[in-house]
Amino acid sequence: MPNFTDLMKQAAELKSKMEAMQAELDLIDVEGVAGGGLVTVKLTAKGELKNAHIDDSLMTASERGIVEDLLVAAHADARRKAEAVMQEKMKGLTGGLSLPPGMNLS
Repeated sequence: MPNFTDLMKQAAELKSKMEAMQAELDLIDVEGVAGGGLVTVKLTAKGELKNAHIDDSLMTASERGIVEDLLVAAHADARRKAEAVMQEKMKGLTGGLSLPPGMNLS
């Protein structure tokens, strides 16, 4: 039977590692791209939007709808990349186990 003190120590170590990983995720940037690079967004690995760039060629009134769609697509691309980074960091922390479905660290 596992020793309760050892289990508590392991839980405290895991908590400490999780907090360190959360801080690290704030420092990792991912970039999402849409429209062949005409629109880019930068997020932290936790999903916080840091920057958006729209190419000057798209800055006409008639292109507004396209720009809005590309911005959403670039954000979605960056979110997928951020999720992949978060999952990879979590695997390293949990010894290769993935996050259960619906469990989010952000």
